[in-house]
Amino acid sequence: MLSFARRRYLFTSIAVAGLAATWALMLAVDWSAKLGTVALTPWVALLGFDLGIVGGVIGGLVALVLWIIATRIGSLAQDTVQLIVRGIALVALGALSGLAGERSRRQEGQMRETTALQSSLIDATLDGIVLTDDDGEVLISNKPLRVLALELGLPLTGTVPERLIAIGDKMTEPERYRERMRELAKAPGDASIDEFEVAGTGRVFRGYTFPVDRGRRIWTLREVTADRELDRMRDAFVATVSHELRTPLTSISGFLEMMEEEEHALGDAGRQYLEVIRRATDRLHALVEDLLLIAQIEAKRIELDLAPLDLADVAERACLAARPAATEKRIELGVVADRPPTVLADARRLNQVVDNLVSNAVKFTPEGGSVTIAVGREGEAARLAVTDTGIGVPEDEQKQVFSRFFRASTATRRAIPGTGLGLAICHALIEQHGGSIEFRSREGQGTEVVVTLPAAA
Repeated sequence: MLSFARRRYLFTSIAVAGLAATWALMLAVDWSAKLGTVALTPWVALLGFDLGIVGGVIGGLVALVLWIIATRIGSLAQDTVQLIVRGIALVALGALSGLAGERSRRQEGQMRETTALQSSLIDATLDGIVLTDDDGEVLISNKPLRVLALELGLPLTGTVPERLIAIGDKMTEPERYRERMRELAKAPGDASIDEFEVAGTGRVFRGYTFPVDRGRRIWTLREVTADRELDRMRDAFVATVSHELRTPLTSISGFLEMMEEEEHALGDAGRQYLEVIRRATDRLHALVEDLLLIAQIEAKRIELDLAPLDLADVAERACLAARPAATEKRIELGVVADRPPTVLADARRLNQVVDNLVSNAVKFTPEGGSVTIAVGREGEAARLAVTDTGIGVPEDEQKQVFSRFFRASTATRRAIPGTGLGLAICHALIEQHGGSIEFRSREGQGTEVVVTLPAAA
């Protein structure tokens, strides 16, 4: 109603008609005394609001003249003071109404400009964005969202959860998809991230939701088909490379064993070359095993052989394995055990995790530093922390440390060798055990990686 009322010259037509009707009434029944100038003030105010200050002043003067004419035709006596006072009142009313009208139009113009800028901004994003009220009804949506809605065949009416549920049959997992949409409808106050794939087309979408004020909620939709395809290509590449590397490595290892049997017949130079080959072969073996493990984790083909396990023993074995490398760099390496609870874990996989963490700590700690493996209890869970005084990781890079193939800039600047797979493997294996892993670091001061595992029942 307010926006409609602010259309220019709408009030002018109403005010002119009202002014004429009131004046005609004064003339027809000689009511100029009974009605007075008060009867003309609404129309003066409307003229001022619509025409501005000048229009309001002119409207006030016109109303005064009309009233004077009505009183002279009628029987009302008037004096100069009355005319002056009423004239000033009508002119002031018209001017103030004009000021209010101009300010109102200016504010509306600013609001329209701001709204247009905001609409342009959200329409320029790649993600589809929609704001809903506390009932799930659409309040605002951007152009990308409307385009995606048409492509997905979303209904034009209903709440957002209802519209999403309606296209459940088009998903690769319709029942799981519908159940998830019902959960979102029942828990409007929770933030969420979901991913789903459209059957037939192979298009993959990721949806985000988070609550805002007064029960409102923002929904965003992003197509991640290219990201998923890239992941599949990367996994296929990793599996292919791993397989192709494993075959020649088997041959190299076999011939290396044969050469080691004749090592006594080699000179010093030959034995030195043999040691270089042995170390390179071991590194390649470790790389291939990591690549295969990553591929198995992504394919969810890792099976755990769970059994009660003492975390202190795992820490001691990892310390013993890393001792030669630590001694070579004069790094102080030790275990601090404070009666950790027994955990239910796969001994081989958990040893692999702790070995990775400890070897990383030794590798990234300069000579003369220290590495500590602390095991203990944290509430009802077991806790293992590997702390070092190494080079650390910049704060802005720490969110990526559990990503595959990620290497911190502090490591690449120092040309420290590595594949960036260790922490990704640790993260996946610990999560599969039902635990959690946290990474804390300060560049140039050191790193702490904390593993928490549920205690065995």
